Amino acid sequence: MRTKQELTEDIRRERRAALVVNARSRRGRQLYADAHARLLAAGFELLGSYAVDRPGELEKSLTAALAHHPDLLIAGGGDGTISTAGRMLAHRDVALGLLPLGTTNNFARTVGILPDLDEAIATLVDGRVIDVDLGVAGDMSFTNHVGAGLSAEIMINVPGRLKRVIGRIAYPLTALGLLTRHRPLRVTVRADGRELVLTTHQVYVANGGFHAGRPITADAHADDRLLVAYPVGGASKWELVRETARNALTGHRRTLRDQPFLAVGELWLETDRPAHVEVDGEPCGATPLRVAVDPNALRIMAPPGTPDH
Repeated sequence: MRTKQELTEDIRRERRAALVVNARSRRGRQLYADAHARLLAAGFELLGSYAVDRPGELEKSLTAALAHHPDLLIAGGGDGTISTAGRMLAHRDVALGLLPLGTTNNFARTVGILPDLDEAIATLVDGRVIDVDLGVAGDMSFTNHVGAGLSAEIMINVPGRLKRVIGRIAYPLTALGLLTRHRPLRVTVRADGRELVLTTHQVYVANGGFHAGRPITADAHADDRLLVAYPVGGASKWELVRETARNALTGHRRTLRDQPFLAVGELWLETDRPAHVEVDGEPCGATPLRVAVDPNALRIMAPPGTPDH
């Protein structure tokens, strides 16, 4: 395994890369050809290039890309695409390059890459390799978050066409339709010898610093060896709506020491009835669930100056 500095130097010198873009993501189909052309113009040798436009083909394309033994695997798409790529690159001597082409792009925002193609490609050209934590939900690694409750119901039910047309607004619109019949959960979180019991429609466990395209807190990020567990509101549906809006508006001013955050390295999540779980926007089983940190599991190409612990 090369050091991060050695891998950075090899990427800058050799420019050996592979490209996988989820063309089913909101902007993926539109920007695949543009990204391909810009990467070639930047001097990258694309050993393999894949536009994924069918369900179930993403992992197969990522496997094919890795078979070329690139130093840099560039993944374009939303949080689900990036999370899948991150899971497959965990503990490998390959850096993940990010083209944030999705709806919220939470993980890219966490590591300082805004959803702008020019900035993302500039990071691939001039950035450096750092390592960040992954979360592990059950036996599935993830980059950004686990959601249990209403968010998982939304991910199962949100129309893909609506998401592509109107972007992140598709989620609250779907939520409003589901909320009228959603029952709150009695949630138990066990961590560090403590037990937290609460009643809520929604609980999250985050590895990164963003959710729904907004900061969770001012001091949460993907390289701190911590998961951040937090409910959104209490038993009433009005509280859920109010706290969702509050989180979006005040996340950048809150810290991990504030309520209702619980920052730990490992936790058990249980509910009074099995609740659907989504992992980075993809449906993934149900509670009960163990969630833990896999420290420095993933190497990524990040902008110069990004903290690396």
